[in-house]
Amino acid sequence: MNHKELDVWKKSMDLVEIIYVLTKSFPDDEKFGLISQMRRCVVSIPSNIAEGAGRKGNKEFIQFLHIALGSLAELETQYLIADRLKYIKMNEEVITKLNDVKRLLLGFRNYLMKSEK
Repeated sequence: MNHKELDVWKKSMDLVEIIYVLTKSFPDDEKFGLISQMRRCVVSIPSNIAEGAGRKGNKEFIQFLHIALGSLAELETQYLIADRLKYIKMNEEVITKLNDVKRLLLGFRNYLMKSEK
C-alpha cells in the first residue's frame, strides 16, 4: 500500500504545515518546550501512517494507526494549552483539520479491523 495515496496521510501532512506555521509565532522561550513538543507530535502522525503502510499486514498497520491517534490526542491537548497560555487564538481551520484527521484515522482503522476478521 502506498501511504502517499491515502487521504488520511495527505490531510495529516496538511496539519504538519499548519502547526509549523502556527508555532512560529510562539515566544522564543518555548523553542525547546511547547513548540518542539507540538512539532514532534504532528510529524509523528503522518510518519506512523507511512510506517504502518510499509509493514507486512493490517494488524501491524492498525498498531501504527493507534500510535498516530495518540500523537493526535497529544497535539490537540497542546493546542488547547497554547490557547490557555494566550500564545494563539482558537482557529477554526486548525480545529477542523484536527477533527478531519481524527475522523479519517478512526475510519481507516475501523476499515482495517473489519478486513482482519
